[in-house]
Amino acid sequence: MHWDGEVYYQSRHIDVYNAVIDDLRKNKLVYPCTCSRKTLAVFDSGPSQADIYPGICRDRQVPLDTPHALRVKTDSRVVAFQDELQGLISHNIAEQDGDFIVKRKDGIIAYQFAVVIDDDLQHVNRIVRGFDLLDATPKQIYLQQLLGLSTPHYMHVPVIVDEQGYKLSKQTQAMAVDLSSPDRVIFQLLILLKQNPPVELQEASLTELLGWAIQHWNPVLLKNTHAVGCDY
Repeated sequence: MHWDGEVYYQSRHIDVYNAVIDDLRKNKLVYPCTCSRKTLAVFDSGPSQADIYPGICRDRQVPLDTPHALRVKTDSRVVAFQDELQGLISHNIAEQDGDFIVKRKDGIIAYQFAVVIDDDLQHVNRIVRGFDLLDATPKQIYLQQLLGLSTPHYMHVPVIVDEQGYKLSKQTQAMAVDLSSPDRVIFQLLILLKQNPPVELQEASLTELLGWAIQHWNPVLLKNTHAVGCDY
């Protein structure tokens, strides 16, 4: 809301991502994978196994000129962290995800990998984001451990959903935020986040609203809440 730095473009850091991936490759911590969705569908034995890579290409020799993704090797370690809102999260990467992709077959750096490098380059030490990204966090912490990077503190807040329970987003054709009245938007968000702003703040300026929100922010009011409904 008050940005204090230059805009960070991932497209300007592709060389950095690839350099780190090359180091992982040299240390045999990643491997090429030629599996397609159709190939993996054969091994899908139900919803609980749908996103777990079965390790088909882990020990397979793949010619470098064959189109392939890169997967990071996972081990049996349990990644645990204390989320400041959701409590203790414990996750076995190998059993619950398997070897996951860090670079796609089309050459695009995977989200999980890029954000880990981004956070380190920007010295990010505290991350507040939506509950829908909670499952991604153990993978990112695993990569941080693998690369010897520090792990930020995390807080995953509820996402706003519509009457059907779908997250408000472009994908679900949700109405765009009204940028002409940011004060009104912030006031409504404080209500949705169960912060109970006093009625008189409806007429307050954006600066006053943010000041009140910072001073009175109470995440305990959101504890164990994964989503909040919105009817407008």
